[in-house]
Amino acid sequence: MDNTTRMAGGSLAFVSTAALMMALAGCEGVKDGSEKHERVTTVDIEAPAEMGVAYESAEMAMAPPPPVSVAAPWIGDHDMMIPPEDRERYAGEEVSPIRVTANEPVSTFSVDVDTGAYANARRFLTMGQLPPQDAVRTEEMINYFRYDYAAPADRSKPFSVTLSTAASPWNEEAKLVRVGLRGYDLPRSERPAANLVFLVDVSGSMDSPDKLPLVKRALSGLASEMSRDDKVSIVVYAGSTGVVLEPTSNPAKVRAALARLGAGGSTAGAAGLDLAYSMAEQGFIEGGVNRVILATDGDFNVGMSDTDALIDKIEKKRDSGITLTTLGFGTGNYNEAMMEQIANHGNGNYAYIDSALEAKKVLRDEMSSTLFTIAKDVKIQVEFNPAVVSQYRLIGYENRALREEDFANDRVDAGDIGAGHQVTALYEVIPTGAKGWIGERRYAGNRGKAKAGDANEAAFVQLRYKLPGGSKSKLLQYRLPAKRLATQRLPQGDFAFAAAVAAYGQKLRGDELLADYSWDDVVRLAGRQRDFWRQEFVELARTAEAQT
Repeated sequence: MDNTTRMAGGSLAFVSTAALMMALAGCEGVKDGSEKHERVTTVDIEAPAEMGVAYESAEMAMAPPPPVSVAAPWIGDHDMMIPPEDRERYAGEEVSPIRVTANEPVSTFSVDVDTGAYANARRFLTMGQLPPQDAVRTEEMINYFRYDYAAPADRSKPFSVTLSTAASPWNEEAKLVRVGLRGYDLPRSERPAANLVFLVDVSGSMDSPDKLPLVKRALSGLASEMSRDDKVSIVVYAGSTGVVLEPTSNPAKVRAALARLGAGGSTAGAAGLDLAYSMAEQGFIEGGVNRVILATDGDFNVGMSDTDALIDKIEKKRDSGITLTTLGFGTGNYNEAMMEQIANHGNGNYAYIDSALEAKKVLRDEMSSTLFTIAKDVKIQVEFNPAVVSQYRLIGYENRALREEDFANDRVDAGDIGAGHQVTALYEVIPTGAKGWIGERRYAGNRGKAKAGDANEAAFVQLRYKLPGGSKSKLLQYRLPAKRLATQRLPQGDFAFAAAVAAYGQKLRGDELLADYSWDDVVRLAGRQRDFWRQEFVELARTAEAQT
C-alpha cells in the first residue's frame, strides 16, 4: 500500500509498516502526494526543563478550538515507541584564520540572515551549560539584532550599504571595519500573495513540551498574519506522510488543523519534503511567495537522512521558485547540522524556536523579512590594500565563504535578503606598520611590500545581487578611505553593541585572538540597553561568565 493515503470526509488515518501516524477530525480533507561539510560534532546534554514557560506572553495566547478526540498516534502500547537518542548534531567549522593582505587581499562571502545559532546558544545557557563550540556561528549572533542603518533612498537599489570603522576594543593594534546592509521596507499592502506549506514533523521524537506543542503555537501565530490572498496547506510526516489541510485562506481552519496534531512513530522527513514541495507546486503563485516551512527537530531516521543527499534534492527544487525555511525545535536529539544546511541551500532561512516569545519574534514580528525576498544571491567582496592593511580576518561567516572567482559567477548561489532585513559583517584589520598577529617573514620576497603612492584607499568593497526573478546580477561598489583607519575611537552606540555580540560569539567559540577580553568587558561594551532582546543579551553574557 502507498505510504501516503487520501481519505474523504472529516478524519484522516494512514498507516506505514512501522506505525499509524494520526487521526484528525475537522480538517478540510486529505490529499495524496505521491560541498562537503565540515566535521560533525555530537554532544550529550542534560534533560531540559519545559522550554517556553518563562517566555509566555499574552500576545501569544492564540485561541484555537478546544482539542478534539485524537486517535492514538502509534500502534499498541507506548512501550513500542523507540525513545529518541539523547544526542545533538552540529556541523562545526574552524575559526576563520588570519589573512596576510599581500598574499590574500580579497575576501568573498555570501550574506547570512539566519538567526538559529543565537537562540540555540541561549537555550544551552538558560539550561546552565555552555553551548558546544561547533554550535556557535558568530555572524548569526550579530545578525539576530537590528542596527541603525539608514533605509535605502529608493527602490532602484534594494538595500543601503553602510561602512564604518572603529578601534578594536580587544586589540590596541587593530581596527574594526563594519559592513552593514539594510533592505527596503515593504508595506503590508504591497506584499505579494504567499503560498505556504507547513511541513510538520509529528514523529515520536516530537512528543515533548518544547517540540510539537510549541510548533503548533508558533505556526498558529503565523496563520494569524495571513491576508485574504495568502494560502496555507499542512503536510505532516512520521513513519509515513499525508496532507491534513488543503490550501485555505481561512486562519481559523489552519489553527484548528494544527490543534488536532499528535505525535508518534518514526521520521520519514525526506518523504515529507517531497510531498510538501508537491503541494507547493500545485498551489504555485506566479510573482508571489512560494515556500515550504519545515518545523522539526531534524531527526530524520526513515528513508533519506544524509544531509548531502537532502541538499541535492532541495537545490533542484529551489530553481523552480519554491524556497525552504527550517524552524528547529527541542533538545536531546536536535540535528542542527542538517537544519541549517538545507535552509541555506533552499534559498530560505533557518531559525531555532526555544520559546513562545521567540516564535512571535520570528514568525510574526519579522514575517516580512522572512518571506518576501527583495534581493537574491547577495555576495560581498572586500579587497584590502596592502599599503594600508597588512593583515585581516572576517569575524564569522566561515561556512559562507566563497572563492574569489565565485563573486562574478551568476551561477553560484548565495544568500537572499528580505524586505526590511539587515546584514552585518565585521572585519578586524591590522593597519600597515602596526604589530599584527603574524610576524614579519624572514625572506624579502615573502614580505609582499606594497608599492608606494597607492595608500589613499584602505579597501574596495563590492556587492553583487539579483532582483527577484532576475538571472543577471547587478554590481555596487564602495571605497573605504585610508584615513578612516586612523581613528583611535572605540565603537560607540550600535557599533559598540554589534562588537559586543561579536566578542560574545567568538568567546563562546574559544577564539584565542580575543586574548584576555573578559565577559565583564563584553557587558561593558554592550552598555545599558532599553530593548528587551538586547537586555536579554547582556544577561546571557553574564550567564556565560558563570559557566566558565
